Amino acid sequence: MPAVVQHLAQLVDGFDVASAGEMRVALDTTMPGIQISFAGPGKMKSELRSAILSKLVINIESFTELRTILELGDSLGERPQVALRVNPDFELKASGMKMAGGAKQFGVDAEQATELLAIIATSDLNFHGFHIFCGSQNLQIEAIKEAQERTIQLGIRLSELTGSQPTTLNIGGGFGIPYFPGEQALDLPAIGNNLERLMEGVRKDLPKTAVIIELGRYIVGEAGIYVCRVIDRKVSRGQVFLITDGGLHHHLAASGNFGQILRKNYPVVIGNRMEEEEKEIASIVGPLCTPLDLLADKMDLPKAQIGDYAVVLQSGAYGFTASPTNFLSHPPPIEMLV
Repeated sequence: MPAVVQHLAQLVDGFDVASAGEMRVALDTTMPGIQISFAGPGKMKSELRSAILSKLVINIESFTELRTILELGDSLGERPQVALRVNPDFELKASGMKMAGGAKQFGVDAEQATELLAIIATSDLNFHGFHIFCGSQNLQIEAIKEAQERTIQLGIRLSELTGSQPTTLNIGGGFGIPYFPGEQALDLPAIGNNLERLMEGVRKDLPKTAVIIELGRYIVGEAGIYVCRVIDRKVSRGQVFLITDGGLHHHLAASGNFGQILRKNYPVVIGNRMEEEEKEIASIVGPLCTPLDLLADKMDLPKAQIGDYAVVLQSGAYGFTASPTNFLSHPPPIEMLV
């Protein structure tokens, strides 16, 4: 959402993008191109050309991508800004989505890094450092602490291969937010204290290197809500269904179809009946012709009527743009920054 990105440009140190579309939104802010990184395993030649001309730091994810960057840099008369995305031989345990460890489409395997770094060293490139992103949506403090420690250790070892200190070491993110019953918010002081300890080693071995943390979901996830209106109320064989004018085509993640193995309800409320004491067990569904269009499954909710508002909390990340908005050609949602 451009308005959100414009707002965040005043609050963060940089952006990470994964497409030409995101690149355009990021560049249409006060954020300098050199403080924007470009990740993703399938960057098109046209996207790489735009990134080079806009001075973005491109996270190299394959030998083919490196060759393309070199060819484009030569033809454009530009010295591309690059970093190396590394797929380590470890993962972020207990993460919602594992982005590293084993065979992955992301980055270059750690054991192949030496060969690729040798090419970079003899090429006309401005090499910034390393990007090591192990996983996302993690609420386990010890898992995050372990991943950060191993990532920094790997970054230090890789830096020794370059013969010079990198300017940046991106250790990824992975900080999750609580979505489901029983989940607890992260204890940031515990993570911060451990990270400060790790930074002592970085300052000793890589005093000229800036450590970067990516916190996309953690920053915006809890800041967004999704609102739809109840347009019908029906009872089918004893089960109450609240039918709304929204659904999975607006919020795929809340429907449970965006990576959940076992579906669990997002935090959902009836927005205009927060103080109501009369409750009922009800399911909230959308207007689509599929049983997958389910925003709440048998939840204990205030008794809702037609015209009431169903509100899905924790919707600031992976909502609108991660959803099949054209499915069945229903109207798209409206985004508002408040």
